[in-house]
Amino acid sequence: MKIFKPFLNTEEGFTLLELLIATALLAIILTALYSTFFLSQKAIDGLDESLIKLQECRNAVDVIGRETEALLYRQTNTHSFFRLEDRDIYGKQTSRLSFTAFSPLTYGLSAISYYVEEKNGVLTLYKKMGNPYKPDDTVKGVDLIEGVDSFTVEVKQGDKWVKTWDTSETGNPPIEIRITITAMIKNRPVSLFETVRPMIGGTL
Repeated sequence: MKIFKPFLNTEEGFTLLELLIATALLAIILTALYSTFFLSQKAIDGLDESLIKLQECRNAVDVIGRETEALLYRQTNTHSFFRLEDRDIYGKQTSRLSFTAFSPLTYGLSAISYYVEEKNGVLTLYKKMGNPYKPDDTVKGVDLIEGVDSFTVEVKQGDKWVKTWDTSETGNPPIEIRITITAMIKNRPVSLFETVRPMIGGTL
C-alpha cells in the first residue's frame, strides 16, 4: 500500500538585500522612462513651435498675394499708388510694400502697407491699413509675424527682378510680383514665396 505525502509549501520571503536591489532597478527604470518622456515632450513642443511659425508665414504670404492681386492703380486717380522700397535693418534684407487695393476687410479702396521693424530685439512684420482719400499718419501697424529673418518683395521689369518701384515715376503698376518671407526654423532659414500677377486692369 502506497502512502502519499501532502505537498509542503517551502516558499521563503524576500531578503532585505533583494528588496534593495529591486528598488534600485525600479528607480533606474523610472528615471529612464521619465528622461525619455521629457525629451519626447521637448521635441514635440519644438515641432509645434516650428509648425506654428511656418503656418504664420504661409498665411502672411497668402494674404499679401491675394491683396496684391487686387491692387488698383489708375493714372487718373491721384490717390492710387504702388510703391516698393528696398531697406536694410541690422544687415537683414527687408522691403516696404505700399499699395492701394480692394480688401475684403474694408469697404472700398484701401491703402495697405507691409513693412519690417525691430521689436524686442527681433524683426517683426507689420501691416497697416488706411483710407487713401483721408491719410492718417497716427494709424499704427498690426504685427503679423514676430521673429522673421527677412521680408523681400520683387517686381518683374523686363527679364529681371528689381526691388524698387514707384508708380509716380513708372506710370504703371508691375505686371508680376514675388513675395518672400524667411524665418529661422530649427536654427535654419526657411523661405516661403509666392509669385502673383495683379488682376485688376490686367490681361486675362
